[in-house]
Amino acid sequence: VQLQASGGGLVQAGGSLRLSCAASGRILSSSVLGWFRQAPGKEREFVAAIRWSSDRRYYPDSVKGRFTISRDNAKNTVYLQMNNLKPEDTAVYYCARGPRYGTRPDDYVYWGQGTQVTVSS
Repeated sequence: VQLQASGGGLVQAGGSLRLSCAASGRILSSSVLGWFRQAPGKEREFVAAIRWSSDRRYYPDSVKGRFTISRDNAKNTVYLQMNNLKPEDTAVYYCARGPRYGTRPDDYVYWGQGTQVTVSS
């Protein structure tokens, strides 16, 4: 199983970016796909998750209303649409896959390589 994240870049505050995470191999219907981020000197932080079969979505308060996670089952791809970006959203963003929903990195088994998002003020 491999996860390939892409779509990061440099954007001004208030701007938008869409991250993509392409998964190789079969994704079990019980799987959860998630996004985390890690800023320098900080712990990896939960950003969003989606249940592969039911499309149920989860967000922390810090991104709720600004970020949207979605999936394309046919393409085995998960997206993270990020709007109204703030400088504090600057981090390396990682996609991950796990057997169940959780907000801790340990809840996920497979990880992508990360993509840098930088928001300038």
